[in-house]
Amino acid sequence: MILVAGATGNVGGALLKQLAGHGERVRAMTRRPGAAVVPDGVEIVRADFDDRASIEAALVGVDRLFFMSAQPPGSAPAPTHEQMAATCARAAGVRHIVKLSVLGGGGDDVHDPITRWHHQAEETIRASGIDWTLLRPGRFMSNALQWAPMIRGYGKVRIPFAFRPSTPIDPRDIASVAFHALTQPGHAGKSYELSGPELLTPAEELEILGKVLNRPLELIPLSSAAASEGMLRMGMPAEIVEAALRRTEISDHGTRIWPTVEEVTGHAQRSFADWAQAHLDAFRRMGGPD
Repeated sequence: MILVAGATGNVGGALLKQLAGHGERVRAMTRRPGAAVVPDGVEIVRADFDDRASIEAALVGVDRLFFMSAQPPGSAPAPTHEQMAATCARAAGVRHIVKLSVLGGGGDDVHDPITRWHHQAEETIRASGIDWTLLRPGRFMSNALQWAPMIRGYGKVRIPFAFRPSTPIDPRDIASVAFHALTQPGHAGKSYELSGPELLTPAEELEILGKVLNRPLELIPLSSAAASEGMLRMGMPAEIVEAALRRTEISDHGTRIWPTVEEVTGHAQRSFADWAQAHLDAFRRMGGPD
């Protein structure tokens, strides 16, 4: 039995489809089971990594775990969700954990609070005594979904860091790597850096969306100050906001194209245009010509 934590997310949802489609016994874990839509044959369980009893119940009979945490960096003194996952998985007899981390998650820069958080999270899984695989993707193509209300409305899209390049990855490709790690031998003890196939700025992503939708879209770049204010209003700790700005404005973090998806899965990374075409309905104007 495979437990997929974060089953209603972009990666978890895609992973469920792949696992169920190949006949694997799968249990979907979510905090809101009433809102979950899963493939036929997939069991749904309500559980939360802040509730030990619920995690223990979700892991009964499970031998493989896909783990992702929604716990924001800096929200606790240490990544407690990884601690809970490792402790309960070990007690349940789980044989393999595939953890969704982040690009650069293995870094050891103790002065960067984001790096420090993800390093601690990864080390907790490594030290669990359970076979592990770490997935380290960069920017998700699905981040563009936050533009959907603006695109469906007047087509004017406010974007921070609009001209900062990255190598965005389709969550389906992350799920494909997770699928192989969970179902095939040879992935234990591996850390996989993941990217999409091309270097793009958010401005270029918006241009691609406009072409796919066949309508003009107007970019309204937001300043770093506006982006910082927005993150602070969302409740992000100031030191995390400062670290995120440093990564975005100063470093080249997330600009390398990694061949890992094709090496692990045998298929090339999907392009942003592929992703946009697959999610066209999210951006269409209701009743409009799109």
